[in-house]
Amino acid sequence: MKVLVIDIGGSNIKILATDQPERIKIPSGADFKPEELVPLVKDAAKDWVYDVISIGFPGVVKHGKIFADPVNMGTGWKGFDFAKAFGKPVKIINDAAMQALGSYEGGKLLFMGFGTGLGTAMVFEDLILPLEGGHLPFKMGTFETHVGNAAMKKLGKNKWKEMVAKTIEHFTHCFQPDEIVLGGGNSKLLDEIPENCRLGSNKNAFTGGFRLWEREYKV
Repeated sequence: MKVLVIDIGGSNIKILATDQPERIKIPSGADFKPEELVPLVKDAAKDWVYDVISIGFPGVVKHGKIFADPVNMGTGWKGFDFAKAFGKPVKIINDAAMQALGSYEGGKLLFMGFGTGLGTAMVFEDLILPLEGGHLPFKMGTFETHVGNAAMKKLGKNKWKEMVAKTIEHFTHCFQPDEIVLGGGNSKLLDEIPENCRLGSNKNAFTGGFRLWEREYKV
């Protein structure tokens, strides 16, 4: 079975298929809609062979369906029929959860993605648990308001790194993971990696998309 993985982001859509050496980037944006995504992906992947599709979506996904439109993109995502639009079987999962699955090596894993906001998810054996941990209250705001892109610009990198360290500490006490994977573009700015943590890679999102079709996961 050959899989096409679509990783949806507010700035770019990234795609990769089984046996392909390089991913392809497609610009998205604040008003980007699913009706625009489908023809662009089909065209970009026209020379690729794939039987099924995995989609990593930057928002809440329940029972394999998009629960609400994303904050940083256009409308029309909720309820959109991707399987009909592509003419292929499709599995949709939260983007942080897809990257967590791709990062998984055993035990109880917590994924924390530091980017525009804070994406969180856990994986334990065949259970994938998307979280909205970034929205938990913290210091007259939420964790996301203290470690997202806007916070880094406001606080400066040094203070932002302190907030990231505190966030990791709080999440460790709360979720008691065996390991934490730090992902997202801003994780690369960390000079020191806390104990029991490792840096992830955006490539793991594609690994997670491929793994989705290898067995039945509980999401």
